[in-house]
Amino acid sequence: MTDVVGKMTERLLVDAGITLGMRVLDVGCGSGDVALLLAKQVGESGQVVGIDQDVQALAAASVRVRQLALANVTFTQGDISALSPDLAPFDAVVGRRVLMYLPKPVDVLRRIAAVVRPGGRVVFQEHDSIMVPGRVTPMPMHEQVHAWIWQTVQREGANIHMGFDLPIVLAQAGLAVEHVRAEAVIQTPDVPYRVAAIVRAMLARIVRQGVAREQDVDIETLEQRLTAERVEANAVYVSDMVFGAWARKPQ
Repeated sequence: MTDVVGKMTERLLVDAGITLGMRVLDVGCGSGDVALLLAKQVGESGQVVGIDQDVQALAAASVRVRQLALANVTFTQGDISALSPDLAPFDAVVGRRVLMYLPKPVDVLRRIAAVVRPGGRVVFQEHDSIMVPGRVTPMPMHEQVHAWIWQTVQREGANIHMGFDLPIVLAQAGLAVEHVRAEAVIQTPDVPYRVAAIVRAMLARIVRQGVAREQDVDIETLEQRLTAERVEANAVYVSDMVFGAWARKPQ
């Protein structure tokens, strides 16, 4: 199944000017999905540094890098709101689904910008719930799954409208916003999205936040039920909106 959001991220990085030879910081890197995209963009002459607080995620990221024999990617454990000046300077900093989880994203962005060279790029991608789900034909199972995901994220304290807030947050952090975009994740009768896999990965969180019980989700049959509904409805369903923006640190 095509990684739709991954393709969106890759386009964003290219258009934002992440290119060969750059030294790039991936904040909130998790298990390394964005870092691997960056490694391709900066090439062997560049460098990618991923930072995250989650030790297990970093361990998984390191395994992936070793398996791919990438010499231009390293990972470090740390708090993105308290970056060491020793990490600087970077030509660019990149983050995906990071700002939405920060109580004070503007303050954190100012600290992140401190390790970026003057004129360097700051690139972020964030999801937003306000325009989804989008549909003409009712699709109750899809809508229920959508609600499980976003209610869980919101109860965890995230800003579920960070996509719309993204350019404002960047500007308030003192950065010069150059471009903002929004792209839709669309499901058609014959082109699904990996929503069942997302729910499987989030299941413990969904239950912990009291959004749904395991028996309500019935994860082992979820993909089959979603597929049946999508085929029967023979309709288009917009399941997510992904905002991307890039800005520059003033000279």
